Amino acid sequence: MRLLCRELAREPSVEQLLVTKRGSELARRAAADGTAVSETSWGWGLDPRVWFRLNLAVSTFKPDIVHAHDSHALWMARHAVGDARLVATRRVDFHLGRFSGWRRTDRVIAISGAVKEVLAADGVPATEITVIPSGIDPDEVRRAAVEPARIRALLRLASNTPLAVNVAALVDHKDQRTLIRAAQHARAARPDLHWAIAGEGELRGSLEAEITRLGLADRVHLLGYVDRADALIREADVFVMSSKEEGLGSVILNALALGKPIVATAAGGIPEMLPGAALVPVGDAAALAGKVVQALDHPSPFPLPAQFTASAMAQGVLALYRSLL
Repeated sequence: MRLLCRELAREPSVEQLLVTKRGSELARRAAADGTAVSETSWGWGLDPRVWFRLNLAVSTFKPDIVHAHDSHALWMARHAVGDARLVATRRVDFHLGRFSGWRRTDRVIAISGAVKEVLAADGVPATEITVIPSGIDPDEVRRAAVEPARIRALLRLASNTPLAVNVAALVDHKDQRTLIRAAQHARAARPDLHWAIAGEGELRGSLEAEITRLGLADRVHLLGYVDRADALIREADVFVMSSKEEGLGSVILNALALGKPIVATAAGGIPEMLPGAALVPVGDAAALAGKVVQALDHPSPFPLPAQFTASAMAQGVLALYRSLL
């Protein structure tokens, strides 16, 4: 996604042009809000059609600022930016490659202090990094969760069955293997507890094998991709994140908005959202299990911090834009 801003310092509101995938939800919602949208066919990787569309947008729109939102977008923006200032948002706490374009921007927005630490350690000057946390609209999250997911009925569970929910891609850094081992640890204390994991990814086969090996097929449910994740989270008794790396873990914000007790590993930016009482060490399945059982027995939801709202995020980004002009 590319956000182009023009005449920011001289107009009461930002004039924007969004270059994004044709027919996407982002394109639809941006257009509905009155933002000019340039839609393009957007395949995987460094799609030359996107590069052409971006060059055309820059040459006609003549932006003051070009804002890229992932690595591929950044690469194409760097080759089309012209005289505009280049901003890029970094959402992951992975280390940079030696020749990474993230070192060649006017400003990097890190979505957490943890991401900023990684960027600075990899050679991005701290003065060129601004932390602006990802934010959500809590009312929108609650509206999206109004219609029930009825997950217990779908799993043929009793309506009062305790349920721990995880929503994350089935990839290494989300570490659902630790979550599955936590289910094994928790079984003695709460034999009625079920665990639902919503997401798809390259590790599905190995996770299925681990569930079978530990004899947990009747307790741990791999749901695959769930398009109504907020409704699923709303039906959880506790929301669980087991990541070993995490730029922020913004799905936790949705669980906070829905008033769910949360248990998570202290990975990346997660401790910036949650108090220590909700956290366990990375990779510690026994501690994760104990904390989940505690949250079931004594549920204590935490409020959504104000700095993680969409309005706070927008104000932070606008302030950064103005500082560059």
